[in-house]
Amino acid sequence: MAVAAAPPGIRPDYTIDQNWTGYTIEDHRVWRTLYRRQDALLPGRVVPEFLDALHRLDISPDAIPDFRRLTALLEPVTGWRIVAVPGLVPGAIFFEHLANRRFPVTAWIRRPDQMDYLEEPDLFHDLFGHVPLLMNPVFADYMQRYGQAAQRAERQGALDFIGRLYWYTVEFGLMTTPAGLRIFGAGIVSSKGETVWCLDDPSPNRIGFHRERVMRTDYRIDDFQETYFVIDSFAQLFHSIAGDLAPLFAKVAAMPALGAGAVLPTDRVFHRGTGEYHQAKRGSALAGAAKGPPVPSPSLAKG
Repeated sequence: MAVAAAPPGIRPDYTIDQNWTGYTIEDHRVWRTLYRRQDALLPGRVVPEFLDALHRLDISPDAIPDFRRLTALLEPVTGWRIVAVPGLVPGAIFFEHLANRRFPVTAWIRRPDQMDYLEEPDLFHDLFGHVPLLMNPVFADYMQRYGQAAQRAERQGALDFIGRLYWYTVEFGLMTTPAGLRIFGAGIVSSKGETVWCLDDPSPNRIGFHRERVMRTDYRIDDFQETYFVIDSFAQLFHSIAGDLAPLFAKVAAMPALGAGAVLPTDRVFHRGTGEYHQAKRGSALAGAAKGPPVPSPSLAKG
């Protein structure tokens, strides 16, 4: 599939220089605020592998990290490198980076008025949320295998299916542990609101991971998730995309998509959600439509 040429000033692979010295005092203050509030929330909620990796990488709570220094610590352990990008990059470029153990991290960080809502991933989401688990050998191997599988899926017209797998694991995945359910998805780890919501709120479903089920399931991009999928281990995740996925893609393509809040009789249900939160939101939207054009309001799902 053809990829549009990179904008002027950006390399063909969409990488740029981080320009660490260009960050302002305010930029570092934003990083410090985001880091410290997640640092207070995550113990007892996130998988221990994340906290272990965060400490091994010696990621500072006080200043935006230098990508080169982090790569120097990460690459000898799992072979992964961090590359700076200006923002979202084309899918084919992103998959190419992952397939070659390069993780793209957005170089810019949100403004102070964007602490709890952001339309696209910034440096804090990409670095704090994603990079630590790349220190885990099994998860690191999964990410490379995912990039390779996504390249094949793109050629097979199955990007929607492989994209749902990424969304419900790498971004919004939970894991079962002897101590209970724990977070590992970067979209949760980097979000104050979703860190609490995904484990404590009665509204969302928490369902055992099954790759076919995940590939059929729609997701929310504008709000908290209606369903979270729970893996047993990173090894389960790694083996979920082993081998030729083409027959699975064909099978899923012939089946109807499932709503984000669906619960099936065959699901392994850790918690069947009440659905009250999203039902109330849909009711408000319908009432607003009856009265006239809606007034936009920010979602707390990201940040």
